[in-house]
Amino acid sequence: MHTEVLVVGAGAAGLAVAACLKRNGVPSLIVDRGAAVGDTWASRYERLHLHTPRVQSALPGLRMPRRFGRWVGKADMARYLRGYARRHGLEPTFHTDVLRLDRDGAHWVVTTDAGTLTARQVIVATGYSNTPVVPDWPGRASFPGPIIHASAYRTAAPYAGRAVIVVGAGNTGAEIAADLAENGAAEVRLAVRTPPNIIPRRVGPIPTTLLAIPMDVLPAWLVDPMNRLLQRALLGDLTRYGMPRARAGVVAQARATGLTPTIDVGLVAALRSRRVVPVASLERFEGTDAVLGDGSRFAADAVIAATGYTTGLTSVAGHLGVLDRRGRPLVRGRKVLPEAPGLRFIGLTNPLKGQLFQIRLDARAVARSVAREQRLS
Repeated sequence: MHTEVLVVGAGAAGLAVAACLKRNGVPSLIVDRGAAVGDTWASRYERLHLHTPRVQSALPGLRMPRRFGRWVGKADMARYLRGYARRHGLEPTFHTDVLRLDRDGAHWVVTTDAGTLTARQVIVATGYSNTPVVPDWPGRASFPGPIIHASAYRTAAPYAGRAVIVVGAGNTGAEIAADLAENGAAEVRLAVRTPPNIIPRRVGPIPTTLLAIPMDVLPAWLVDPMNRLLQRALLGDLTRYGMPRARAGVVAQARATGLTPTIDVGLVAALRSRRVVPVASLERFEGTDAVLGDGSRFAADAVIAATGYTTGLTSVAGHLGVLDRRGRPLVRGRKVLPEAPGLRFIGLTNPLKGQLFQIRLDARAVARSVAREQRLS
């Protein structure tokens, strides 16, 4: 089967770029390994809301309804994506997992678990949080309690009255720790390897992610001192509650490590009330004990690993020279590499101004670029 333009992924990025392509007169085939539009969002933990406000999160060609509120919940995000697909007449082909991309002359050969496709243009939109990563801690097999990745967490109910270690202080780990503390867990410890920059959700009436839009282009030495002042003024000195200080400012840390700041949606209150206790990084298990990097140990009933994801692209495109050592694309949006003409990536970064906002910008740029190339060919 041949298609001129193949979009891999039917999440926000894939739907947005397909809709923009359609508006530019370019039809596309969308394939996705899932079962339906919005399923990924629908299956996430109940507490989850977008960290970007509604007005900053809509995709091209459809506003988010006011009834969703300022901070859109995960169920409403799933509804929005389903409505977006209907509005733009997008009908992805599901249960189709792309396994490998290869270049053959002027076309791409796309190997999937449902057969082989060829395409002149391929747009990879498989998501920033694609493949969960759980460290293989020494002694893990001896730990009698559950060890789950944060992607499998839904509510705090199964952990009521239990001692839980949440590993990772990024946005997901921080929010799960707060959820557990607010909903009956007996003890919640937050294991921290890389100290995060914790920032408020808003500064007065202004969402923090709106203020972050210019930070993606401004130098870190200029904006990070201001960020430090705001963090201290609005959240106080969190080292008093055991949270180690970030080693670099918000922008410097994001550019050096790819780690975005942790937006406070309950963690700071839980730290102040001592319902969440930061501890050193988890290093190994010895029976029911979790042994930490500073040599201390705690008995735990369960461990939730908010330890991130990979893009899952190494087996798909790692042989093409288009990924960095972490498996992330070397270029994104409308840009292509000379060794991979017609191959683009969208929605695989997590910028300070918000992933959905970046998707909106990139979808339009990608569609214009692809449409121009299609006309020239």
